[in-house]
Amino acid sequence: MSANNSEKAPGLAKSSLVVGTMTLLSRLLGLARDVVIAGFIGASPAADAYFVAFKIPNFMRRLFAEGAFSQAFVPVLSEYRSQRSVAEVRALLDRVAGVLGGSLLLVTSLVVVASPAVAALFAPGWFMDDTEKFRLTSDMIRVTFPYLLLISLTGFSGAVLNCYGHFAVPAFTPVLLNITLISAAVFAAPWFEEPAFALAWGVLMAGIIQLTFQLPFLHSLKLTPRPHWDLQHEGVRRILKLMGPAIFGVSVSQINLLLDTVLASFLPTGSVSWLYYSDRLVEFPLGVFAIAISTVILPSLSRDQAAANSEQFSSTLDWAIRMVLFIALPAAVALMLLAEPILMTLFQYGKMTANDISMAVLSLRAYSVGLLAFMLIKVLAPGYFSRQDTRTPVAIGIKAMAANMLLNVVFVVPLHHYWQIGHVGLALATSLAACLNAWLLYRGLRRKQVYIPQRGFLLNLGRIVLATLLMAAVVWWLTPEQLQWLQWSWWQRLSNILPICLAGALVYFIVLGLLGVRPGHFKVHYRA
Repeated sequence: MSANNSEKAPGLAKSSLVVGTMTLLSRLLGLARDVVIAGFIGASPAADAYFVAFKIPNFMRRLFAEGAFSQAFVPVLSEYRSQRSVAEVRALLDRVAGVLGGSLLLVTSLVVVASPAVAALFAPGWFMDDTEKFRLTSDMIRVTFPYLLLISLTGFSGAVLNCYGHFAVPAFTPVLLNITLISAAVFAAPWFEEPAFALAWGVLMAGIIQLTFQLPFLHSLKLTPRPHWDLQHEGVRRILKLMGPAIFGVSVSQINLLLDTVLASFLPTGSVSWLYYSDRLVEFPLGVFAIAISTVILPSLSRDQAAANSEQFSSTLDWAIRMVLFIALPAAVALMLLAEPILMTLFQYGKMTANDISMAVLSLRAYSVGLLAFMLIKVLAPGYFSRQDTRTPVAIGIKAMAANMLLNVVFVVPLHHYWQIGHVGLALATSLAACLNAWLLYRGLRRKQVYIPQRGFLLNLGRIVLATLLMAAVVWWLTPEQLQWLQWSWWQRLSNILPICLAGALVYFIVLGLLGVRPGHFKVHYRA
């Protein structure tokens, strides 16, 4: 890295630390939320219904708040900010808010009216096999789906704040969702005949709170939008042109997870819940680190592209990939080794049975296979969208989706027929499809010479792999057998698993240090 680059501030690492800290708080509260939910509704039919009703708008949230909308909107806004007047920036924001809000208001209204059709689309198996579960799902969708409108506008506000360097506020906003859902489960659920409905209303309330929280910060930048419907605006048309393909390019993993939910509705009761609980643990490192890194690098890459600074563009991507490898490899191995004790410690209380934990352990290990790929996709996709290249990631996304559906057939049918663990096949197919997706994204950037690994990349990767293997050996040696975990209370489980995790992390960092890895190997800076 050149001396000139090293003097630029603020640093990506510093900004990522801010976002990562806020996101870590949110994910910890998210785990607390899932522990509470597991105790209240476990993996019951009502739990399956709630998870489907929440997953549909939550999936759309990832498209708009963290995915396709952000990938399409931020490059255009960055260009307007650097090359246009303040009045033109405000005009763009007014029209994007109007088109986004108006479109989603129409979609939300239609879904609320036609919720049985939506339930049949996303949980067709229940429509045929379990009419009560299907009715619960349909009723909950009416309550949860308006969250899509609220959280998409929240995502729009957050994208503006990120583009202006205010990363902490959008990163903190998900904390409010978790606090609201915990409150709904603890305080409101006892007043409902079906406790899961309290959680559905909590989702809606959380959307209102999150959007309201961000508006004052937009106002402080004098960028509060006045929604105006204008599909002919040049900036809006460019965003819409980029956004459609971006849905496939950046969100294939999430689309595959949603397809898993559809297919899981044909599997035994509890399958949706088992996938949910295991996916939540994989989402922890994904959300804390990969999304934090991708959130920070997108504005930087967009500015580097606008300034034709290809060297800094490649340097930023290299930093992001190194950070993902540094975090994802040990995290994936740790989740595989500690799947059972972690799930027991967090969720095996109340209505959550030992069989539920055993099923979730299997799908967690299958999802862990793809953790590195899930995280790489988050940082590789901005390498295309910051250059306003939508065709390449779309083509890659279509291939990954096709592979996922083929692998579903290959894995799910025999696993369900012989061992009644078809949900594991869904998780494994999603992981392998993500690996294909990440590899194709990486190969495309390398072929176009957009990304050139910096000196020492392979050496650092070898150090990370060796440190991960030694960490795994220590974790495996320290972990007690399953029977002991079953006999322990929650505090005994917690007091045993924490030292194991700390010992593993300590070994990992010590080995890296002995191999010559220093903090400076993970530093890069970008222009303010």
